[in-house]
Amino acid sequence: MRPDTPAEHITEAERLLRTAAQHPEDQEPLFLQAAAHLELAGDRARATTLYDRLLGSPDTAVENPHLVKALKAANLWEYGHEAEARAILDGLRTAGPLDAAAWDIAAQTLEAHDELESALDFFSTALNDLLTPGEEVPYATRALLTGRHRVRRLMGAGHDAWDELADTLHTAAVPLDELHDPKRLWSLGSSDPGELRAEITRLRAELGTYRAALSRPFPVAVLHWPEDELSELLTAYPELRREYTGHTAHLDRLEAALRDLRAAGTAHLGIVTGTVPSYEAFAASEAASPSDPDLLPQYATTLAARGRAVPWPPARAAACWCGTERAYRDCHGTA
Repeated sequence: MRPDTPAEHITEAERLLRTAAQHPEDQEPLFLQAAAHLELAGDRARATTLYDRLLGSPDTAVENPHLVKALKAANLWEYGHEAEARAILDGLRTAGPLDAAAWDIAAQTLEAHDELESALDFFSTALNDLLTPGEEVPYATRALLTGRHRVRRLMGAGHDAWDELADTLHTAAVPLDELHDPKRLWSLGSSDPGELRAEITRLRAELGTYRAALSRPFPVAVLHWPEDELSELLTAYPELRREYTGHTAHLDRLEAALRDLRAAGTAHLGIVTGTVPSYEAFAASEAASPSDPDLLPQYATTLAARGRAVPWPPARAAACWCGTERAYRDCHGTA
């Protein structure tokens, strides 16, 4: 059952922090989840402390520093630290991260405080940086299209190419133009039964979208081994050579598997990266042998549940998921 009261959110945050202490390699996603629960409990100052611990720790390399900064800014603004929040958001825009989630959080923060022009600027800048017209839109980037569409409707702007793309990708029964209609609030105070019924239909459509998102707390993830980790794994457990014939073949197989899943209609996909010590610890926790190939998908699912999955496909201009410094479009995204 999901936490509902402030006390339940505090309890869940404490549980996540205990888990982070047991699994320091997963500290970043667990801290972010804990901070979210603290915000929901109203303990925003403590949430900020967690963001600061992530950003200021010399012992931990933060994988998504721009996302952490965006979340910190959103939280700071909510409890009276507007100037500091604005400074963080300005720095994020200058940095131009290739992380859709960081841009989305930043833009929504501005939108929530009626900074519509700035929010539109963030959404538009992100899309121009992350997408090339005509290419497939990664799952994580779709929220930027939807948010930009919403802000432009609030501003009374007409449709452009990005808005039309957002409409095309939207799958709910109620179209985006109707969901984002600025006049919707008026219908809530209407005495016209027809307007009230229409608003109930729109709310049900939105609720269905939120429920679908909540039903997928982590992506369908495939397991990626860096070259040195795969070599160590196969040296220690040669029985797994039936699963892995070589590192290049392993990478190509992952990309092919992800493309097959997408073609089959699976929308929320990701990649988790394994390490031998982590895998051995997982095997011990399951009272199983690391040489058992049936343990590999369970390990991948566990890493995804801890927030270790990186969304796939990445933006074509972003670094490829395989660990090279080449852009995805020039590496595994060429197919």
